[in-house]
Amino acid sequence: MTPVKIGILSDTHLSRPTETFRKITEACFHDADMILHAGDLTDPTILTAFPGKEVHAVHGNMCSAFACQHLPTHKEIQVGGFTIGLIHQVGNTYDFEERLIDIFPEADCIVYGHTHKPVCHRLGGILYINPGSFTGTGYSGGGGTFAILEVGETLHCQIYQIQAKL
Repeated sequence: MTPVKIGILSDTHLSRPTETFRKITEACFHDADMILHAGDLTDPTILTAFPGKEVHAVHGNMCSAFACQHLPTHKEIQVGGFTIGLIHQVGNTYDFEERLIDIFPEADCIVYGHTHKPVCHRLGGILYINPGSFTGTGYSGGGGTFAILEVGETLHCQIYQIQAKL
């Protein structure tokens, strides 16, 4: 089986895709087969930065009313025999990984956003991924972060740092 490469981002906090954003997304996700956006994209036009790619997105707490009406709060995606849950946040706290399994009880992988802190670890056999903030609005003040998930016989994730500031 040829692995499926999934580009994952979250917390872009942009009202439209700027030229710089488009250039950086192309550089980061040029060979991705699919894109997952874990919320706080602010406006769905951000998703136009991924032409020709299968895109899945959810809305977050900082999204426009239009985004909230047109994007779900959470969704499940089937890829290569694995179930991937996609969500922005659960409740108002930053320590909610344990509650995500209640929303995605069959998930092999759960992708979330909100905290702006990149995460890629297993807990109870489930791979948890938070790509951090793509636009570098995290606590460190550095460039943004994103994740690449490879789906083959197993799930493999890597977090990457963007060197440019959006």
